[in-house]
Amino acid sequence: GLRVSNTSGVLTDATADQAIGLLLAVARGISLGDWNIRAGEWQGWNPTDRLGTHVTGATLGIIGFGRIGQAMAKRCHFGFDMPVVFFNRSKIAPEVAAAYGAKQLDSIEAVLAEADFVSLHCPGGGANRHLMNAARFRAMKPTAFLINTARGDVVDEAALVAALKSGELAGAGLDVFENEPSVHPDLPTLKNCVLNPHLGSATESTRTDMGLMVMNNLLAFFDEKPLPNEVTS
Repeated sequence: GLRVSNTSGVLTDATADQAIGLLLAVARGISLGDWNIRAGEWQGWNPTDRLGTHVTGATLGIIGFGRIGQAMAKRCHFGFDMPVVFFNRSKIAPEVAAAYGAKQLDSIEAVLAEADFVSLHCPGGGANRHLMNAARFRAMKPTAFLINTARGDVVDEAALVAALKSGELAGAGLDVFENEPSVHPDLPTLKNCVLNPHLGSATESTRTDMGLMVMNNLLAFFDEKPLPNEVTS
């Protein structure tokens, strides 16, 4: 019969690191500033030029508090003194949440109302398709940023573009897209978003570990042994 394994756990840190990078890049205009210099547009230091959003002490909202969501909370809480609120479909043990300075809220809307940065760490597909839609972008603060290193279909890309254009959202940092490798044609034209080509697990050591994990599962399968990373229904 069909047996399925995955590479769970091995990409946790790399993906959380990527989410932090996107958060900082869009909040502080790091990507845009780089392009300004490359285009010869920088005229020198100015006290009111290219002002970004302060990250330290801002509130992080997390949707999906699994391994990667917890790794993101850890980085933001201990690295940037950020209060953390999160939504997760199942109840997270209070001591686990407290270890990351995090508080579980009862709804996605409650998280969106508080968060200055909303980071997505939930599965894609099924009921999570377009979890972040026009109504939920309206529920976010107009000064807030969306960070997505989860799956592209969690976000209604057309609604996100509309929110970014209208000022309903301050910006977005995206590593994944709804119809990869296609990207909504308006996204690359917007200066308030940072776009990466699905690099969440793209470090040499992580991708090597992922490959080795696949091989170990294949070897176990052909040796008729239990799969180390079998997905059970």
